[in-house]
Amino acid sequence: MNNNNTSFHSWLESTEHRGWLSAEGQRLLSFAKASQVPDGFGNLDAQGHLPPSATAETMNTARMAHSFALAQIQGVSGCLPLVEHGVAALRGPLHDALHGGWFARPHGQGDDGKAAYLHAFVALAASSAVVAGATGAQGLLVDAIRIIEGRFWSEEEGAMRESFSRDWQHPEAYRGANSNMHATEAFLALADVTGDTVWLDRALRIAERLILIHATANGYRVIEHFDVQWQPLPDYNRENPADHFRPFGTTPGHAFEWSRLLLHLEAARRLAGLQVPEWLLGAARGLFDSACRQAWCVDGAAGIVYTLDWGNRPRVRERLHWVHAEACASAAALLQRTGERAYERWYRCFWDFIDGHFIDRVDGSWHHELDPTNRSAESIWAGKPDLYHAYQAVLLPGLPLAPSLATGLARNVTKR
Repeated sequence: MNNNNTSFHSWLESTEHRGWLSAEGQRLLSFAKASQVPDGFGNLDAQGHLPPSATAETMNTARMAHSFALAQIQGVSGCLPLVEHGVAALRGPLHDALHGGWFARPHGQGDDGKAAYLHAFVALAASSAVVAGATGAQGLLVDAIRIIEGRFWSEEEGAMRESFSRDWQHPEAYRGANSNMHATEAFLALADVTGDTVWLDRALRIAERLILIHATANGYRVIEHFDVQWQPLPDYNRENPADHFRPFGTTPGHAFEWSRLLLHLEAARRLAGLQVPEWLLGAARGLFDSACRQAWCVDGAAGIVYTLDWGNRPRVRERLHWVHAEACASAAALLQRTGERAYERWYRCFWDFIDGHFIDRVDGSWHHELDPTNRSAESIWAGKPDLYHAYQAVLLPGLPLAPSLATGLARNVTKR
């Protein structure tokens, strides 16, 4: 939805740019297909090979199934078997047949806990696989909804509980923004696939807690870690600042991601005829502007740092590919929503940086990490295991803000 009919021809409307995005998407898909292993999808190395020790992981399996489902919906040949392989793995070795829910690895190898973060991705994968027409997807969707509603969703808190022991008897005394952010994404997809707007209400409640209550009061910095009473834990992981999923301080990439999700939520609620809070757009702007101001070139080099401390100083200076993918997607969403040239400039800026530094034209896909001097590195993320962020970044600019990705692709809706 564009409230300001623009007189300039943006990249989002450019046939040439859309062709470039499509070609880049095909390149990403071709690389990722090699990640298939018997029990799902594993982690590819930097050259696109599976190491001898490669094993399936629920996170990658769900993300790959979701991404290949999007490609199948687009009409990319050879993707449906990959979607169905992912669905079968999520219904088989990655699923806990005794207690319900999903392990992190097949049969609970090395980790038998149940994490909200992973279950949000299972729900997202299931919803996309249903739209793609994959065998077994509807059963996976029913199971995912049952576990989310029965175990993770807290009506009292208006948010997701974080994690449990395998038998669900021992909850973790922690609440996290990251898992709830991805639950918000999944809930938008579930609303489209099920036709039940309760998921949009739940998504709004999560956003109200994490963004309206906490982020807006903290200069639009997303607070990531909380105790069970939702009191912030500002020192969480101070001794492990570069954690993959729970880093210390603030994570600018999540501010970009939340910015985009708020605009999707606004558009989805409007499309469904629900009440649309005015604060959603203002918060989306604030999150984006804060992340750009505080994290772009903040250490003197181009790019967005992974984390900042509470004084807005760079804490982990590595540049991660997913952060820049989300920055692009957020800029595209704000450009589409507002028609303002500033977001066009940022959109071009982020894609230029990705093109010049992250896209690997020798070995394929994108480098997942750059060091502070923007050279390829692997101190946080080894290899190239992820398709999800980069592939969504090439799809989102060509679609309206609602419905969600899989449903939007299936309806062949083109942004006006």
